[in-house]
Amino acid sequence: MSVELHFNGRQTGVTPGVSLFDYAELLGINVPTSCRKNGKCKECVVEVTEGMDCLSERLPAEKHLKGNFRLSCSCCIARDTGVVRCHTMRRGEMRIERRALQLPTSTQPLKLQPAVTRSGDRILLDGEEIARSTAAIHGLAMDLGTTTVVLRLLNLETGEVVADASFENPQRFGGSDVMSRIHYDTEDGGHLLQRTLAGYLTHAIEEFPVDPKTIYEMVVAGNSTMRDLFFRLNVYSIGQSPYRSITELEMAEGQRTTTSLTGSAKKLLLPLHPQARVYGLPIISGHVGADAAACMLAVDLANEERLIAVMDIGTNTELILGNKNRILAASCPAGPAFEGGKISCGMPGLPGAIEKVEITGDGSVRVGIIGDTPAEGICGSGLVDLLSELLRTNRINPLGRFEHGEDRFALDVKSDSPVYLTEGDINELAQAKGANVAGLHVIFHDYGIRFDDVDVFYLAGGFGRHLNVESSKRIGLIPNLAGSKILQVGNASIEGACLALLSGTKRLELENLVKKAVHCRLEAHPNFFDFFVEGCQFNPVESPRPLQSVS
Repeated sequence: MSVELHFNGRQTGVTPGVSLFDYAELLGINVPTSCRKNGKCKECVVEVTEGMDCLSERLPAEKHLKGNFRLSCSCCIARDTGVVRCHTMRRGEMRIERRALQLPTSTQPLKLQPAVTRSGDRILLDGEEIARSTAAIHGLAMDLGTTTVVLRLLNLETGEVVADASFENPQRFGGSDVMSRIHYDTEDGGHLLQRTLAGYLTHAIEEFPVDPKTIYEMVVAGNSTMRDLFFRLNVYSIGQSPYRSITELEMAEGQRTTTSLTGSAKKLLLPLHPQARVYGLPIISGHVGADAAACMLAVDLANEERLIAVMDIGTNTELILGNKNRILAASCPAGPAFEGGKISCGMPGLPGAIEKVEITGDGSVRVGIIGDTPAEGICGSGLVDLLSELLRTNRINPLGRFEHGEDRFALDVKSDSPVYLTEGDINELAQAKGANVAGLHVIFHDYGIRFDDVDVFYLAGGFGRHLNVESSKRIGLIPNLAGSKILQVGNASIEGACLALLSGTKRLELENLVKKAVHCRLEAHPNFFDFFVEGCQFNPVESPRPLQSVS
């Protein structure tokens, strides 16, 4: 008799007394570690989705982990029969947006001005020699999200994209949102979140088709918490009112002139050239981070005459509004609901996730599923479609209540387990949407314009890329604008990070842009609560009645 182990989708029979880490090695699965299975580095985290009772009791080395997370080196098979399903914190098959589209096209081609250059066989960083080599010079751009990570490798002499990679952020064991990660890192005190991420980045970098030692600079875009965690900074202040990065506090005290960061690849545990520099893009303010700043660079805001808005919907939604003359920015603590978190059958954009929903005239349900696989749950874009269809067919009212006495709506799909939506789920989605709508109202009100005054409304990020725009407008997730004004641009953050990697001029442009942007603190606005309550209803979002300006 043996236990049936499913590890990262690979299957084998296992016997008691052997660790999950050992079986991962037998299956050819890379599990990050820097202590080689003695429980000290705490990087070999796995999530157990079935069969926790088949495993040994937690060891002291695992006391920092909760729920279904275990250290694979400290966790052994303890029973003779059963099924265990687990995976590393990198689910590479997750659908992640790696590129942008429909961005404005500059009339002038980008002039390559990387910080790393060549003079003969001398490799120079800002004009100072750091290495000698005749091999190609590479740089790395990273979009570090709460949920996903995107890497892009570039040839700094040609601007060519050599390779890219993406994976789920392995820090998920510390919580699904930034506040949870802040709390975890503050309690841990050992930079475990950063070390775990560095381990996964190392695997990804070493899989690129170049020698990692030919990578001489890395540019990082990410929200304020993710960026600061990566640079091993104390993030406690970001989780406390007025929610500011330590870089903002130091800048206010005159200790620095920018919120951007620099560090060494060696200190950050990355396998790049020993003299490689890691540059963290500047943040705007509070939770409006370097990812939002990178989006400003990607949409060429510094040279934009038109009035534009950028909305990147996620666990923390960022909003940018303005043009080259005036810029407002805001962040909305939406939480993980629209990424499948806290939803009964919610899941990320993995194979098996329902991503499209239509209720036909006879009441049957048509769905689109990621991958050629039975439905396992429903992801964000599918949730938006489902809410829209329930509203359109009068199965729920604008308050999110079922109209005919039901307590849930089941999707009639072929699946090993039922997929459904409850009123509790709808309430979670309503509150997430309410935070986004409140942010939209506040930033447009403070700018003194209506929604339809914008010329272009960019939906950025992977979630925004896959939304059905009409469904989103019907439930009030985005403003009820003409479709011609709404552009789904995908991962604008990685594009901005690449521009900063390839051009010193663009990097300076961004440093100036973030200083021009004015942060709108939602909680300080006198009408925030009213906006939030209104936003929790499932109605199209129109410009509000005129309100007294806020100074």
